[in-house]
Amino acid sequence: MDLLFIIVIGALWGSFANVCIYRLPLEKGVVSGRSYCPKCKKQINWYDNIPVLSYLFIQGKCRKCKKKISFQYPLVETISAFIFLIIYTLYGISLTTPLLIILGLSFLIIFFIDLKHYIIPDSLTFPMMFLGFVKSFDPNLNDLFPNYIHSLIGGIFGYGIIWSIIFFYKVIRNKEGMGLGDAKLLAVIGFWFGWISIPFVIFISSVVALITVTPSLMNKSKKLTSEIPFGPFIIIGCIVYVIFVEQFKIMIF
Repeated sequence: MDLLFIIVIGALWGSFANVCIYRLPLEKGVVSGRSYCPKCKKQINWYDNIPVLSYLFIQGKCRKCKKKISFQYPLVETISAFIFLIIYTLYGISLTTPLLIILGLSFLIIFFIDLKHYIIPDSLTFPMMFLGFVKSFDPNLNDLFPNYIHSLIGGIFGYGIIWSIIFFYKVIRNKEGMGLGDAKLLAVIGFWFGWISIPFVIFISSVVALITVTPSLMNKSKKLTSEIPFGPFIIIGCIVYVIFVEQFKIMIF
């Protein structure tokens, strides 16, 4: 029953994540007004807004305008439910659990916003930087998290390394390479997991991005100068780091 409750709560928060994904790029309030169909703008009835189940019941179409509803909605809700389930299973009832859930939800929202709009909202990265640093003052936190010194160095290092890439790319090519949103996202990771996480995350995210983009370059659907959302790859790199953090630390030290 506990796990089922966690899954339900996770799916409900996934529904809220969908609201953020849709409204934040439009600079609309995420808590103002009920959910509505993006196509016909009509309010959605509560029984058509039950995570995952309603999408299946109405066959992925708005009940009022009959237009297709993006599969993103049940996908985000399902991922959110898994985030809650996995974190709770691993860390149980502890301070680590709500911290990682907050970070996980923020990453989920950023992932889909950057993937679609090529932006990473400051309204998500700045609070996550603050929380990542503040939590580091608690000496009883899980070993996954650094102390405040390593947290501060990590945040500065994460932001600085991407800022440096942007700066030198602009000097050499006289054009923008990456966005500062990526720098802020990497700063979030630095504040949360310390400076040691940054090289690992950059390496993994770069490899995954290269593997993902190479087919598009080969079939010429994308060019080397094409804009690519790098935020999702940074998030993937961070997830891989959290999974293999112990092995990584052993290799380093």
